[in-house]
Amino acid sequence: MRFATYLHDGVTRAGVVGDDGLHALPDGSTVLGLIRKGLPTALALGTYAMRSPAVPLDAVRLLPPLNPPTVRDFVAFEEHVEGIAGGVVPEWYEAPTFYFTNPYALVGAHDDVPVPPGSQAFDFELEVAAVIGHDGASLTPAEARDAIFGYTILNDWSARDLQRREMKVNLGPAKGKDSATTLGPWLVTADELEPFRDAEGFLALTMRVLVNGAEVGHDLLSNMGWPFEELVSYASRGTWVRIGDVLGSGTCGNGGCLAELWGRGRDVPPLGPGDVVEMTVEGLGTIRNTVVAGVDLPPVAAARPRKRAR
Repeated sequence: MRFATYLHDGVTRAGVVGDDGLHALPDGSTVLGLIRKGLPTALALGTYAMRSPAVPLDAVRLLPPLNPPTVRDFVAFEEHVEGIAGGVVPEWYEAPTFYFTNPYALVGAHDDVPVPPGSQAFDFELEVAAVIGHDGASLTPAEARDAIFGYTILNDWSARDLQRREMKVNLGPAKGKDSATTLGPWLVTADELEPFRDAEGFLALTMRVLVNGAEVGHDLLSNMGWPFEELVSYASRGTWVRIGDVLGSGTCGNGGCLAELWGRGRDVPPLGPGDVVEMTVEGLGTIRNTVVAGVDLPPVAAARPRKRAR
């Protein structure tokens, strides 16, 4: 089943996606609240909602499917790391690595995305994200698979110039990543994707990204170095994952972002106002965002020189 959050006639609603459009859940419902009820109850409520009249998709604004408490983003595709860095460090193979990004910067499937202040190297990142369906700590991979409620497309918009500067200080990424993250178009429950699971336990979903109608990259989600249950298990290691937490796969390979193409010597311009980025993932749908001019802010002040008085 596919659950969405949308704006219609000035009212934000949660609903179920059908072939004929969106079927509203009861007033006051949220997708996060639905997840908290558990998958069996969510599916039952969704089935009941399908009896209500449908609102056409072109009559609504799709919002991010949920408001997650946290957003983690991994770097789980070897080919992406190889393209970005010109090689893969041995430490990458030892454990899945992630960072926390900004849950307040989420945008919907068709929202405009401003260029971050001061950035001249704006980029997209084609990813899939898992959404946690129940709390857990130090989960085994098998327990972690059961904890995944569903999946959605994630575009981790990146200001590469800001990112490069801050990571030279051995922290981050932070401001290079927190201007916008697209989630959508909806949340697909995990049971719908089981037919795509391959013999090694990976979801073999086709992933494609187009810029201004021209394909830039494509890959299979099953080219991840770890399946999602391993990512969730690692995230919960010695701590907690909570209901609604979003965990991104990291950027796919083979052109999943411009920085990978730059790292391989391709002369491709960064994104600018007017560029349209479209991502499609098999079984999950399509998101399409237009880049627009960002707010013009004064330069960031440099650190003041000072004596190290004690």
